[in-house]
Amino acid sequence: MKATQTLHDLGQSLWLDNITRDLLDSGTLQRYIDELSVTGLTSNPTIFDQAIKKSASYDPAIQQKLNEGKSGEGLFFELALEDLTRAADLFRSAHEQTKGVDGWVSLEVSPLLAYDTASTLTAAKDLHARAARPNLFIKIPGTKQGLPAIEEAIFAGVSVNVTLLFSREQYLAAAEAYLKGIERRIAAGLSSNVGSVASVFISRWDVAVSKTVADNLRDKLGVAIAQRTYKAYVDLLATPRWKAIVNAGYNPQRLLWASTGTKDPRASDILYITSLAAPDTVNTMPEGTLKALADHGQIGGVMARDGGDCEEVLVQFSKQGIDVDELAAGLQEEGAKAFSDSWNELMKVIESKSMVLTQGA
Repeated sequence: MKATQTLHDLGQSLWLDNITRDLLDSGTLQRYIDELSVTGLTSNPTIFDQAIKKSASYDPAIQQKLNEGKSGEGLFFELALEDLTRAADLFRSAHEQTKGVDGWVSLEVSPLLAYDTASTLTAAKDLHARAARPNLFIKIPGTKQGLPAIEEAIFAGVSVNVTLLFSREQYLAAAEAYLKGIERRIAAGLSSNVGSVASVFISRWDVAVSKTVADNLRDKLGVAIAQRTYKAYVDLLATPRWKAIVNAGYNPQRLLWASTGTKDPRASDILYITSLAAPDTVNTMPEGTLKALADHGQIGGVMARDGGDCEEVLVQFSKQGIDVDELAAGLQEEGAKAFSDSWNELMKVIESKSMVLTQGA
């Protein structure tokens, strides 16, 4: 049995952290669904930037939209919605079979809105309506300004993938926003067809400290943060508030491990997969990591529900001068900037391709 199937059978969803038109047109995504137990998909500005920049597959669609008078951001979102609604349809059966727990795809609002609550909410509602798919998440960053937008989006019936979370505290704030939105829906007598995941980024922790900590702590911070967050997740699911929303027919917000591609060439290429196996969670992994898992992965035990030795490990990092709260805030800010930079680059790629196609028309 492939490790991908083993992980799926343990109760963890495997989602692909990639989307390209070639993946869809070639049948590769369908093959991953059929053969590698993939049950969902995520996207972000960097993924689309690379997909459009490195492929001519989007050129006919770009040309068509230029002929229709589309440009820039508006043109991009039409391309993205075409890809993601196709992907959503491939995962629709998984969504229906799991009663909305699984089978999701994700589309991000413009990262330039990360610190603008009102505009984020407006964009989330617009993209949700245009997608018209029950299994499409709108990604909203878990920044201070993003949290009220998340609550309002959930209340409005927009399913949300909360992105750019880096710590237990940031996760808990995102979970609180989801809870408030759901509780307001229950009070208003609204339907339960809305869901959420909370995406905690892992590998960037280890990249951030790789040059400053002792070798015996190398590649251990991300997993320790994940263990600490998983304990908080497990504890939260057992509270009366969460049980109340389940009794009302809603699915709990699931914890999702993001940024799970190994960055350290000396570490296992599936480090953040085998270390983060846990029931009722999601691991969204780059295509190369998914293939590596299927090729030579072995799944041992699952994550300790009590956090295991994470606090002892984090004490060791503290002794090395690492303030995890301060670093978490910095990583979130850096992540928002990185996505904004990718977005700006993406807009340049769209503009450049548009000029070339217009001149060649």
